[in-house]
Amino acid sequence: MTKHLLAAALLSALAMNVHAEEAKPGWTGAGEFGLVVSSGNADTSTVNAKLGLKHEGERWVHEGSVQALRAESDEDVTAERWEVTAKSGYKINEKSYTYGAYRHEDDNFAPFERQTIVSIGYGRQVIKTDATELSFEAGPGYKWVDPASTEFDSQGEGVLRGNASYKHGFNESTSFYNQFLVESGQDNTFVQNDIGVQVKMFERLALKAALVARHNTDVEAPIKKTDTLTTINLVYGF
Repeated sequence: MTKHLLAAALLSALAMNVHAEEAKPGWTGAGEFGLVVSSGNADTSTVNAKLGLKHEGERWVHEGSVQALRAESDEDVTAERWEVTAKSGYKINEKSYTYGAYRHEDDNFAPFERQTIVSIGYGRQVIKTDATELSFEAGPGYKWVDPASTEFDSQGEGVLRGNASYKHGFNESTSFYNQFLVESGQDNTFVQNDIGVQVKMFERLALKAALVARHNTDVEAPIKKTDTLTTINLVYGF
């Protein structure tokens, strides 16, 4: 309960800092959905969905996302995960900013059934042009985890969080992105890399192919350290 109250307090404090100057720009976002179903020798289905929102003003940038994944094979659930993220950043100048970030994840097929991470840090926009964006973030945080094994109690530890984000538009319809996240603590280091290509089909509708790789350095058998997810999603921007 304490960890959720702390996370809620941080997000509330960040939200209260929205300056009146941000009333002019509106929210932007995108919704994604992907579904794969096969039948015959084996009946399988996989569904994944994501909703992301962003609000950028002269000084503050707020963004968040909700995403879910579920897979079944012959009526057995083989993957089930949902994740919520939120981040608010304050621009120091054109290239530098400070931020507060929150990430909560539930995963029934991971080393940690439930984990919550709250962090603060410094970010820098290294490249920002009409075609290309590159930024880096780093800072301290704290992680609470509930191990998948009932033999272990819930635990918490300090972590260092790092993030690198790269986007490049080849033309008006085709773009490439790569998002890298690391949360490193004494007991475990979590690394995630999300890479993909998006092709716009209409003004608001696009098709995206992506590969997400996730790695934990400390796991209990038979859970594997690395898992990957390949998706082809329809994306609706607004």
